[in-house]
Amino acid sequence: MDPRDIAELQALLAILDEGNFARAASRIGVTPSAMSQTIRRLEDRLGQRLLNRTTRSTQATEAGLQLAEQVRPALAAIATAQAEIASRSGRVTGRLRINVSRAVAVHVLAPLLPAFAAQHPGIETVTMISEHLDDIVATGCDAGIRPGGAIERDMVTVPMTPSLRWIAIASPGYLSTAGVPQHPRDLVHHQCLNMSWPNGGPVYRWEFRRGKEQFTIAVRGPLCTDDATMRLSSVEAGLGIGYFLDIEARDLLQQGKAVAVLSDWCPREPGFRLYFPGNRLVTPPLRAFLDFIRTK
Repeated sequence: MDPRDIAELQALLAILDEGNFARAASRIGVTPSAMSQTIRRLEDRLGQRLLNRTTRSTQATEAGLQLAEQVRPALAAIATAQAEIASRSGRVTGRLRINVSRAVAVHVLAPLLPAFAAQHPGIETVTMISEHLDDIVATGCDAGIRPGGAIERDMVTVPMTPSLRWIAIASPGYLSTAGVPQHPRDLVHHQCLNMSWPNGGPVYRWEFRRGKEQFTIAVRGPLCTDDATMRLSSVEAGLGIGYFLDIEARDLLQQGKAVAVLSDWCPREPGFRLYFPGNRLVTPPLRAFLDFIRTK
């Protein structure tokens, strides 16, 4: 295969990953005009339009998606083989692509990166922020991080945090006006900030447990969103009671901008885990990260 063929295919994947020509060009280290010429050569050689381009967006055609799906594993294998040889010198280089939710990015991944980067200055960590439980292979990621209970069974998983605890919080101002709930049933008389599932499923029903007693409550209120940051800001503003994982609510509680309620009813669940397909080659950057988190 002509090396230019590989460069053209790498350019196509970069555009699909980045969403536009400018970011893809910056990632590869060429100008946007050079990137455009590369794709034009590839389309001319294959006799197929691979991308639909407008001034606002770039979308793959059906042919472009099919080609990307077929060549991505091969190019990944080439990159892995090269990185394996390079790693024998003791220096691991390359990109580590991780699919994470915003909460995980801020509270779990970001605190680890300074030490990881110090150990492996040749690795660039790229995060894909998504509240969905994405197919990490389809999105071009090496791994993902999600709560252990949400990960498919065919994935290899590695623990990253201890178990997590759900916590109900509200601002002192809201509680002084609306009162403090003493039992989960009391929430029907309160303004609550609902959580919607990112995949468009039903609104999350809040779950509480104390000993053998369990309650599942369909709460109501002035806001429903899948964005935890928006719900936290709304709690701070006094809009109502929110339900969060403890790592999400930690800052508001420590700053005194929110107060925990129903603490003895809030259950625990499995902690966050790194996951990746067991049937794929583990790239040297991912292997380095696995070795790193196993020592934490």
